[in-house]
Amino acid sequence: MHGWTVKMSTPSVLAVVTVISMIPGWVLSDMRGTQGLEAQQLAQGSTHLHRRLKRGWIWKQLFVPEEDPTPRVIGQLKSDSDRGEFSIKYILSGEGAGDVFEIDEFSGEIRALKKLDREEKAFYVLQAQAINRRSNEPEEPQSEFIIKVQDINDNVPEFQNEPYVSSIPEMCPTGTTVAQVTATDADDPMFGNSAKLIYSILQGEPYFSVEPKTGIIVTSWPNMDREAREQYLVVVQVKDMLGLSGGYSSSTTVTVSLTDVNDNGPTFQRHQYTFAIPENAAVGTTVGRIMAEDGDIGINARMTYSLEDDLEESSTFSIKTDPVTQEGLVLLAKPLDYESKRRFVMTAKAANDHVDTRFLELDEFTDETMLKIVVDDVDEPPVFLSPAYEWKVPENAAVGTAAGSVSARDTDTVDNPVRYSIDKRSDITKAFKIDPNNGTITVARALDRETTNWHNVTVEAKETTQNHLSSSVVVFIKVLDINDNVPRLARDYQPYICEGTQAGELIQLLSAVDADDPVEGHHFYFSMVPEKQINPNFTIRDNQDNTASVVARRSTFTRKDRTQYLLPVVVADSGSPPLSSTSTLTVSVCSCQPTGHCPTGGVDALAIAMGVSLPALLGTVGCLVTLAVLSVLMLMVRRHRRKQQEGLEVEVKGLELPETVSQKVLYYGEPRAGGADLDFCRPVVPLRPHPRRRERRLRREDVRASIRMSLRESHLIGPEDEVFRQFIVDRLAEADRDPHVPPFDCLRTYAYEGSGSPAGSLSSLGSSSSELGPEQPACNPRPYLVRLTPWHGGGEEDTIF
Repeated sequence: MHGWTVKMSTPSVLAVVTVISMIPGWVLSDMRGTQGLEAQQLAQGSTHLHRRLKRGWIWKQLFVPEEDPTPRVIGQLKSDSDRGEFSIKYILSGEGAGDVFEIDEFSGEIRALKKLDREEKAFYVLQAQAINRRSNEPEEPQSEFIIKVQDINDNVPEFQNEPYVSSIPEMCPTGTTVAQVTATDADDPMFGNSAKLIYSILQGEPYFSVEPKTGIIVTSWPNMDREAREQYLVVVQVKDMLGLSGGYSSSTTVTVSLTDVNDNGPTFQRHQYTFAIPENAAVGTTVGRIMAEDGDIGINARMTYSLEDDLEESSTFSIKTDPVTQEGLVLLAKPLDYESKRRFVMTAKAANDHVDTRFLELDEFTDETMLKIVVDDVDEPPVFLSPAYEWKVPENAAVGTAAGSVSARDTDTVDNPVRYSIDKRSDITKAFKIDPNNGTITVARALDRETTNWHNVTVEAKETTQNHLSSSVVVFIKVLDINDNVPRLARDYQPYICEGTQAGELIQLLSAVDADDPVEGHHFYFSMVPEKQINPNFTIRDNQDNTASVVARRSTFTRKDRTQYLLPVVVADSGSPPLSSTSTLTVSVCSCQPTGHCPTGGVDALAIAMGVSLPALLGTVGCLVTLAVLSVLMLMVRRHRRKQQEGLEVEVKGLELPETVSQKVLYYGEPRAGGADLDFCRPVVPLRPHPRRRERRLRREDVRASIRMSLRESHLIGPEDEVFRQFIVDRLAEADRDPHVPPFDCLRTYAYEGSGSPAGSLSSLGSSSSELGPEQPACNPRPYLVRLTPWHGGGEEDTIF
């Protein structure tokens, strides 16, 4: 077997040395492998020994410097079987083959075609082949090798995580860590010193220093004071090549701030503060401001002010700290009186809220100053002896009754006279009046607690001097209650009783109200009317808790007997003297539903009975009303047209009888469950037209003719005559056989009036039937009820049963 031979360029001497140093191991390994193979073959009794040929050159890496712009030969590949007659063809493949690197197919020289950058790509993996041009067979097996880009110092170190900001407490000891700066270099840290960095301080000494290798910045100056200087700018430089000449460098700035510690106490710049305040200043008025300066800031500058010395002066004024400006606000805590005291002297003290004894003694965190406050005299309005007045007056107090007196005086040394008056806006009803000289308030008109139980009257006191200074006070007058209102039921009760109610059952629970407000509270008494204590239907039971129960006394309530009962109820209070009132309850008898509910009647009851909702029932009723109105309109149109065609019809109200006969019709209905009560005969329901209406009219004409014939001869016969009897029998039979009569019986009674009148009958029955049209109806299709003539001149009587 043949082997590869590699020739390298001069700059690759180091790589050649490295490769050569690896040869003994490979050769030794090949020799051991060959010896082992021979031993194995001998052990197996092989007659032929195949010796492994040693390669001429073993290689794995080539080197090329970065940033070299000139194309150059970086190495040569040559097979041991290459005798120089160009029978071997060299082929290069892999990363960058043909673009970055190329090989001379005849000589095997490898060239770099362009400038390389190690930071972009540090090595390339390629494959090489040697092919016999004649047989096109490989002379050497394909071999993989690496072309490594050698680093040069072509990158500047760069700081990371900029900008750098740090803070340390003031007065910190030397060597306190401030911050750490970090720089990186893109060059190869494993080759040469291109990426070996060194840190140094360009600005910030002697206060700070930096560790050359780590970039840690520490303090190098003791007791740095924030009040003297609060911020420092430290410039740090980094160099590669271990700081040697020819290397690259860069710098960064670190901003270092000193944080505050409480190393200063408060200090007043003045030994005494003087303020003036008028004597009429309101409580809470700011008298003045004092200030103790503190060089610290934030929580270390917070302080609390206090007043010391005698207790009286300290209680007249107070002091608090303004949280924004840290000033002491001196405030008025009590009213001033120039006539009593005109000057106040006290000590003000300022103390830090947070102390730190590492820097100062405890007493150095406080300071004191003197306060002097002068009171100025002013003309003051009158002052009432009491800030407010509260009186009580009974509501039945007579006009002129004194409710109370107010008093005010001028506190100035002059002591001017004072006049009193009532502010009209506080007493619109003018219920009170006041004596302008002595301040006595009296009742001016009758009071009513139920209308107004409190009167808030504002009384004004004014000086009689030229300034007319005034002040006011509120007088609260409570109107005491007396028993002057009668009690009454709490609401308008509408009790009902079901038909199945048993004796002793509760019908209604009653309660009462009273406009009065007695001190001991209300107590009401319920009872029946004294003259009607015994009521067969109901009784009132007083529950002794301001309520009463209406209880049924019997169990036979029915709507057929009676639908309503009246029950008077007497309600009395416990006042002195006691008052009472009587209210009448209307108890309705109801056919209650199974749930005990009693419909209230009207549309609501009808809706409940039909099992539909009230809106649905109202909608149905509205539709029915609309249909009815349309029907009436259509009927009126039809009647109008008929009248235009047939003319005006004459209504026949009844049979024509002689004046000697009076008619009396009695209507009777079926007996009710209650017994003997009779009612009017209901209006006749319009029936369907008789199928033989014309025949019926002819029959009625025959009837009227028969009646006239009989009546003409009635003066010749008596009531017991056979003709008269037969007439009644025929009329009765005719009514019984007629199926189209109304659904009730009508009894027509004919009375015999006599037979001896020489003037003859004046009845219309005697007139000729020709006066009526042949098709004219014999009766009014719309029957109505009238009072009939009494029989034989008798007295007035009710003929309806």
